[in-house]
Amino acid sequence: MLILLVEDEPLILMDVESALIDAGFEVIAASNGEDAVGWIERRGAEIRAVLTDIRLGGRLSGWDVGRHARQTVPTMPVVYVSGDSAGDWTSQGVPSSVMIQKPFAFAQIISAVSLLMNQSDQIGHAPSA
Repeated sequence: MLILLVEDEPLILMDVESALIDAGFEVIAASNGEDAVGWIERRGAEIRAVLTDIRLGGRLSGWDVGRHARQTVPTMPVVYVSGDSAGDWTSQGVPSSVMIQKPFAFAQIISAVSLLMNQSDQIGHAPSA
């Protein structure tokens, strides 16, 4: 299961990437929103979830990454992570996403990604009316 991880802080990126790999996920790591959008464009059909920081230091924010992911794959699970932008989640985040505040435990990340992926699978495989 391929996860797109977007984080501009190298140490956090490495730690979260390691935790995701230890949990059995494959990870594509992007250090800014522009790279993340490129990965979504190239491999959106393979990516099972997006885990993104909000403030990425470039032109695109994590909010932008989440919206682009959902435009590309409408059922894409999106987990946002932020130290200071959680208050904007209801107005900026995509529907049925999860916000996790920094500092976080890796178990929170793994649980949120897994939960949203399971929900997405149920939606994607629901019988049509």
